[in-house]
Amino acid sequence: MSITLDNIKLSHGTFNLTANFKIESGKKVAIIGPSGGGKSTLLTTISGFKSPDQGKVFINGNDVTLTPPSERPIALLFQDHNLFPHLSVKKNVSLGINTTLKLTDAELRIVDKALSLVGLKNYENKMPFELSGGEQQRVALARSLLRKKPILCLDEPFAALGPAMKKEMLNLVNEIVESTKSTLLMVTHQPEDALHISDETILISGGVVRAPENTSELFSNPPPELIEYIGA
Repeated sequence: MSITLDNIKLSHGTFNLTANFKIESGKKVAIIGPSGGGKSTLLTTISGFKSPDQGKVFINGNDVTLTPPSERPIALLFQDHNLFPHLSVKKNVSLGINTTLKLTDAELRIVDKALSLVGLKNYENKMPFELSGGEQQRVALARSLLRKKPILCLDEPFAALGPAMKKEMLNLVNEIVESTKSTLLMVTHQPEDALHISDETILISGGVVRAPENTSELFSNPPPELIEYIGA
């Protein structure tokens, strides 16, 4: 699904952010820029958790500016993964289908398939505290997948992982997005993450969200704002 931000303006105290661009359906897009620049704010605006002061948000040409998050075709995964500590891995993932946890046998099989997809086939009865950080991220990712939303937003979900585990998770996300033809938006601080997974990259700097640009071209010929950020 495509995403269009039409003359969006956001402000809070001294913080200001403007955005005016379109992301084509099925694109994998990284969002990069300095801390506090507005990367997470951009994702929460697209997802519906924050309303713009001005402008409109369109998804597939439909105005969703006033549509609540639960009714938008978006799955949002945060860095802290938000697992419920009192629920098993299987129940945490099951929440992606039904928040009452009353699932049919067919739906339970779907949960098992999702756990297998993220490499946690035999972890269904474990509790979150028994898992490593990477395993907890896999549970959160499996839950997000079961929401069957055509747009996947990742807000630095793998920042706390080591290089090997992060690369493995990025490869998994790439495989899933490719197979489902989903649109991906991923906030990251690391240029190598953007180069590893994204078709295009959005640079946020000085309160301005730049339109998506080809990732390899952007980093091959970086503008001054990007040079200042990455120190190259």
